[in-house]
Amino acid sequence: MTTYIPSLTLPGAIFNSPLASIALPIALGTAVGYSTRPKDTKTTYLSWTQPPLRPPPWLFGPVWTILYGMMGYAAHRAVFLGTSPFSSPLVISAAKHGATLYTIQLGLNLAWMPLFFGLRRPVEATVDAVALFGVNAYLAYLWGTSVDATAGWLLVPYVAWLGFASYLSFGTGYLNGWDLRDPETKGKGKGKAL
Repeated sequence: MTTYIPSLTLPGAIFNSPLASIALPIALGTAVGYSTRPKDTKTTYLSWTQPPLRPPPWLFGPVWTILYGMMGYAAHRAVFLGTSPFSSPLVISAAKHGATLYTIQLGLNLAWMPLFFGLRRPVEATVDAVALFGVNAYLAYLWGTSVDATAGWLLVPYVAWLGFASYLSFGTGYLNGWDLRDPETKGKGKGKAL
């Protein structure tokens, strides 16, 4: 089991508010998405060799918005219900441990796009995606079996999408020789990030 680390965990006020729990990941995800210049990202995405089953670029925004909302609501349910004074000490402990994991996974999630599209570091982005998948699979299990089944099930689509995203990240890196730099910069400063 993980450890509850207050300094690495979002404030309880966020988890206690369904609106704040849902709005925070959507707002942060949107901010990160727009910080990488969506028009440039779409063009870049289409220029790389992609693995089979690559979704169209327009699909990512709506899918991530829904998934961010679901994960935010799952976090609200698990922490709010799990830390209730009527909960057992084991449930409270699992809810708090999950709150720390949730905060860590949110940071990992927000790091992927700058790693992949901003820095063009597919190896690091793929490691991030796989770690994100593992943390969330465990979080869905922890919250679903120890705190609130609904919270666990709300994370299942997110975990499935993260598995698919890991495949896309790995596949794109592999098919492009782990070098996602612009074609005109590929011959210069081999191995350096943009």
